Amino acid sequence: MGENNFATWPVALYRLVQICSGCAYMILEFSLIKHEGKQSRLAAAVGTDIKGKASILLYAIAIPIAFVRPWLSCVLYVIVAIIWLVPDRRIERIMSSAVATF
Repeated sequence: MGENNFATWPVALYRLVQICSGCAYMILEFSLIKHEGKQSRLAAAVGTDIKGKASILLYAIAIPIAFVRPWLSCVLYVIVAIIWLVPDRRIERIMSSAVATF
């Protein structure tokens, strides 16, 4: 994006790659929970996964915005990065308490 001065198409395509990555993660998460069961520790740890769903939503909003204001699309990307800057410790917390019980 930087090599093209944040032109419309590179910004939009980068957001498309990000939304595909987010969807792939959600599919993986859904598959693992389906395999383990809805009552599993993993399902309890993941919960509603608001951060994951919000990320995909913001990426989806950023794609059409890239055609109007590419810089605003980049701002949405920064917002998602800030959301994930705080580590998500749900899985680690649930799994470490499970290991302690063994």
